[in-house]
Amino acid sequence: MKCMIAMLFAAALVMQAAQDPPAPVWKFAVSGDSRNCGDVVMPAIAAAISKSGANFYWHLGDFRAIYDFDQDMVPPPELHLPAPRLTIAAYLDTAWADFLKNQIDPFRPLEVFLGIGNHELIYPKTRDDYRKTFESYLNSARLRLQRQQDGDKSASPQTYYHWVMNDSVDFISLDNANENAFDDAQMTWLKARLDADEKSSAIRTVVLGMHEALPGSKGLSHSMCDSPQGITSGSAVYQRLWRLQQGGKKVYVLASHSHFVMDDVFRTGYWGDHVLPGWIVGTAGAVRYRLPPNIPVATIAKTDVYGYLLATVLTDGSITFSFQELGLDDLRAANEARVPESLVRWCFFENSDQTIPKPTACRP
Repeated sequence: MKCMIAMLFAAALVMQAAQDPPAPVWKFAVSGDSRNCGDVVMPAIAAAISKSGANFYWHLGDFRAIYDFDQDMVPPPELHLPAPRLTIAAYLDTAWADFLKNQIDPFRPLEVFLGIGNHELIYPKTRDDYRKTFESYLNSARLRLQRQQDGDKSASPQTYYHWVMNDSVDFISLDNANENAFDDAQMTWLKARLDADEKSSAIRTVVLGMHEALPGSKGLSHSMCDSPQGITSGSAVYQRLWRLQQGGKKVYVLASHSHFVMDDVFRTGYWGDHVLPGWIVGTAGAVRYRLPPNIPVATIAKTDVYGYLLATVLTDGSITFSFQELGLDDLRAANEARVPESLVRWCFFENSDQTIPKPTACRP
């Protein structure tokens, strides 16, 4: 009788556990595109994230404009602010150092991961320049240990990499900064990485972050759809992720590049019912773009906003995302006595591009 009671009690506990909703375990934060006004916006993002309890911040690329002066380094002339006499050569020499000092240092001591964007490869910048400047981020203690655990004997860190958190979530940072595509070496590496995740009983969740959204998203032409190589390589990655999700893994895809925030970005005619959870969050300071016309249903689709995604990992391996929008007062508080009020207001109210994007769709 006692044995039967014990068995019934154990069964009741199992049933109760199965009925309990997933609970929050830990958090991380993501955004991208901090050129133009990033020196004004990123300190406010850092201040908010420091209060959020996030374990790390992930930047998805485009740190400085490079093709022209960023307005936070050379203020718009209509503001009549003292402007530094920057030559083009001096700007190019200092742009990334400015990014690290004014946009990344405010996150200390929080761990930061950096993804590469297309503006990081605007002439005369190169991948070698990028690797040299951001070597401490590409070769951090965590990423070195991950490569050792993977048996990766590469001579130097790549601009794409991964790290596993809490033994169960694989974060993969990809590089589609050139030709809107993944190159062959990266595709080989990624295939091996996803194959390993598929076979692993420990890995429950895979989160991919990249600058340009995979093809077929609501980002339309401002994505990997911009080149045949992008469509081919990006579609192959999407299809592999779909199989991974169908096999029971939880998969999430994050991107920036388009300077607005939008969720459920792969619920399009291009992918039909093969929908992966996806976000676009290019809201860290770059000139803000108009939303694509005729957007299908989305929980959130906003432009002329700054902010970041706050992600919460739950006990079942699923992840919830919420967009944390910053207001003018947040920017003021983070820049008090550091940035002129007129520049803070210009970044908040005027940093926008009114061009309506063309609704170009990918073609398989």
